[in-house]
Amino acid sequence: MKIVTRKKVVVISIFLSLLLCFVILLSITIGSVRVPFFHSIKIVFQSVLGLRVGGNETEQTIILSLRIPRILLSGLVGAGLSVSGATFQALLRNPLADPYILGVSSGGAVGAIIAILMGLSSPFATPLFSFAGALLTVIAVLYFGKQDGKIHPNTLLLTGVIIGSFLSALIMFFISLSQKEELRTIIFWLMGDFSFSTPQAIFIILPYILLSTFFLYLHSRQLNLILSGEENAVQLGVDVERLKRITYLFASLITAASVSACGLIGFVGLIIPHSVRLVFGTDHRLLIPSAALVGASFLIASDTLARTLLAPIELPVGVITAAFGGPFFIYLLKTRKVIKTL
Repeated sequence: MKIVTRKKVVVISIFLSLLLCFVILLSITIGSVRVPFFHSIKIVFQSVLGLRVGGNETEQTIILSLRIPRILLSGLVGAGLSVSGATFQALLRNPLADPYILGVSSGGAVGAIIAILMGLSSPFATPLFSFAGALLTVIAVLYFGKQDGKIHPNTLLLTGVIIGSFLSALIMFFISLSQKEELRTIIFWLMGDFSFSTPQAIFIILPYILLSTFFLYLHSRQLNLILSGEENAVQLGVDVERLKRITYLFASLITAASVSACGLIGFVGLIIPHSVRLVFGTDHRLLIPSAALVGASFLIASDTLARTLLAPIELPVGVITAAFGGPFFIYLLKTRKVIKTL
């Protein structure tokens, strides 16, 4: 494990934050409706500083009401999924673990589909039902995944896969019952969609993702120790069972909040943690903040490409992340770097 100092964490975090700012500014200026680069930046800074915003009303609406909420939400979800993926890979000691591996996504999907089929058109209904479904799945996996009152990674993983498979079958059943109009909404939601991003959605999931990430970061040293084996961690004073419960619950909470906001987006929580480990090492004191910042930049860039590649037609962002993530992960598998990073 590479030696990580506080200075190194700060320096790398600042560099990745600047990269994230660049991606955000670039994304603001790109879209099916062209707004000049410096004019877009001017509108944003005037709005932030509380000054009178220049430009016509159409440009203001496009930048401030459409692109900014979408960029902020995609960045927040990208950061959350990346941190959650890194945590699950450490908790389960499985290089193929991702935020959806324990069935949380399937639970969220079932809740969202129920809301869609019930015709609940409120902007809060689908996310609320999705979040409730994801949380119920988290509780079920934790309850059935215990053995003798303890959490065993393999048992937890198997329980999550079984419950996720059952919920996936339920999703297929609901899809077979849906009408044409409902089907398109469901498919887009299952592939990830930021087209209905609102400031309200950002404020709803922000506390869950930020606070959970903060608590996971506080336990980064213990996550480092558990990678070397549970017996070693216990000998070094780590309450392993408590650590498992905390990391599982907070990582699942991040996943539930992310799924409720935009649907299912694959590969972000799988490839970003591995990419960051290859560059910066396996120490979670650096891995967690770096994965959050890189994940935010990656998903913002992916969503920007999704809404501009075939403009005015908009692609689900999950298509873009899969297009990048699939070949990249195959490369990692072929070079055995996935196994070596854990």
